Amino acid sequence: MFKSSSVLCLGVLVVLLVSGTTSAARRDVLRQRSPQVVVVEEYEEKVTTVPPPPRPYAFTYSAGRAPGHVDRTHSEVSDGNGVVRGSFSYVDPRNQVRTVEYTADSHGFYPVLSHLPKTTQQTEAVALAEQKHYALYAKIAQEHADAHHGLVVEPKVPKDTVAVAKAKDRHLSLYEKIAQDHARIGAEQEAQRLAFEATSVKYEEEH
Repeated sequence: MFKSSSVLCLGVLVVLLVSGTTSAARRDVLRQRSPQVVVVEEYEEKVTTVPPPPRPYAFTYSAGRAPGHVDRTHSEVSDGNGVVRGSFSYVDPRNQVRTVEYTADSHGFYPVLSHLPKTTQQTEAVALAEQKHYALYAKIAQEHADAHHGLVVEPKVPKDTVAVAKAKDRHLSLYEKIAQDHARIGAEQEAQRLAFEATSVKYEEEH
């Protein structure tokens, strides 16, 4: 009786263990199949550090391609409120010193080129001479236009030199001789053709 009860209890325990294992496996499968929701929290990091105010500064330097030789300089000054003034110089390929002065602020950069050529103004004497020149030019142009108005200019035939005239005569003589030879040869060929045709007709009539 005791053995039967023990066997029965052991069987029930095995069934419970198997059922528990199966239920746990089913829960794992369902958990894997069910969609997972991931919550992402957004946050904004605020910078509370205030940048330091601009500080005034100044610098200057000079340099060159060889020791003791200076071919460019640069200097700049800032007032600490965003306005910068400076200038730089250099030697161009023509061995002339070029200088640029500039100002920079919140509105932009403004260079001033000191080496630009300056426009010279004409003196009173030069302006008067220029006016006389243009007036004389207009007068001459009008006179030429009036002189050639309605005038038909015939082309001039150049006159032959003695050598050219002799060469032309020889050319014409040779041309006439060749033309006569061609006419004679043509007449002879025509006579031969007529004689051949007459002989052919006579031969056909006889036969």
